[in-house]
Amino acid sequence: MNDRKAYCGCHRSSEGMETDMRLFIAIQLSADMKKSVTGTMHELKKAGVRGAYVPAQNLHVTLAFIGETKDASAVKTAMQSISCKPFRMAFAEMGVWESLLWVGIKGNQGLNKLAKYVTTALDAARIPYDRKKFVPHVTIIRNMGGPWKKVAPPKADMTVTKVSLMKSEQKDGKRIYTEIFSVDL
Repeated sequence: MNDRKAYCGCHRSSEGMETDMRLFIAIQLSADMKKSVTGTMHELKKAGVRGAYVPAQNLHVTLAFIGETKDASAVKTAMQSISCKPFRMAFAEMGVWESLLWVGIKGNQGLNKLAKYVTTALDAARIPYDRKKFVPHVTIIRNMGGPWKKVAPPKADMTVTKVSLMKSEQKDGKRIYTEIFSVDL
């Protein structure tokens, strides 16, 4: 049995059946960082860049993608073991992976340590997660096409003071991310 499905349910459908939650651990962007990114997105639209623009409220840096699970309590418990000092985080260049346009995060020891602490906590709790190499970025457009290189990347920074457990769900055809738990650094 998949470990993620072995936890007792905390979310039930209207029929009383347990339903999966799609979870990830992330850094939510500050208002200033979101404002900077949305300004860049506006410039990208004016330059003719098309695609599915990520709504400002969904902008984040993913530290670990957990995926489908029935119960977030084990993840919450694991997150409580994360011990890291607050640190500064700033935007860097923009780039493309396949059809995703993203904004990179400047090289940062604090951020790399935090990502390692998160995965170490998940490993210790035997919680499965996507083990792709950590490349800090903020996805801003999916299915992107057009002259994105004509637009300057956003410029902003913030102090990271918490880590959030996020639930991803589809509502009315839109992807909604909701913080369901957080740990202060």
